[in-house]
Amino acid sequence: MSGFETGREIISYVALGDSFTEGMDDPYPDSASTPHGRYRGWADRLAEHLGSDGTEVRYANLAVRGKLIRQIVDEQVPLAVEWRPDLVTICAGGNDIIRPGGDPDLVARVFEAAVRRLRATGAHIVVFTGMDTGFQPVMRHLRGKIATYNMHLRAIADDHGCDVVDLWSMKVLQDRRAWSADRLHLSPEGHRRVALKVCETLGVRSGGDWREPWPAADPRDWRAARQEDLSWAREYLVPWIGRRLTGRSSGDGLAPKRPRLERVEALERMRDAARRVAADTERGA
Repeated sequence: MSGFETGREIISYVALGDSFTEGMDDPYPDSASTPHGRYRGWADRLAEHLGSDGTEVRYANLAVRGKLIRQIVDEQVPLAVEWRPDLVTICAGGNDIIRPGGDPDLVARVFEAAVRRLRATGAHIVVFTGMDTGFQPVMRHLRGKIATYNMHLRAIADDHGCDVVDLWSMKVLQDRRAWSADRLHLSPEGHRRVALKVCETLGVRSGGDWREPWPAADPRDWRAARQEDLSWAREYLVPWIGRRLTGRSSGDGLAPKRPRLERVEALERMRDAARRVAADTERGA
């Protein structure tokens, strides 16, 4: 059972991490017209759930796609330490683990040092295990490294009194509908379910169940599925490998989407504005 206190008048929440926490691939309605896109994701959804009972939520999301753990520790953790929020979620290390030569033992040591600094502020900390990639042919070979890292994360959480969101055990994320077209980032529905899982872990009311079964899927023709695989490899896998080999990142030069602690009501205004822009664009098409 989480020790996070709900029902308080004001909650401050800081989200740290990479593309998973930035919210890819759960776009706001105006994302296509925004440079580099604009994403909602499970963390924005969690912030909304935290304020659903009338609590004032002040929320910052410092996550940026492609970030490695040392970048997260150097660029994001110091701000969270300075702000001393009530709640911090940190999901980091995944981009390090999936790189050739990634060492889960070394990454875990860096992660623990970050958790120690965050915990010293008195913040309630939530960490995330890696997902089980056994169902993804291209990522299946990473399963052992991810499992090793997960064991480190659980030990760190035990030692420092953190909550753990166990993504590995979320079998609902092994449905292809939980993933976007790039097969690397969650779909809007995948993010919605993760947000519900985090709410359950924290003891926050959400009005939903992340375990809800998926509707029956339409059967897939074998040839069509193979053609889809080839198209995916050309459009997403090859560029991704190219960035890894050249040391480039999809997040190079990008700033966090919510760099300051701001009231969550701003999210509502942003969504309303995005819907209006999307509606205006549709009418003009």
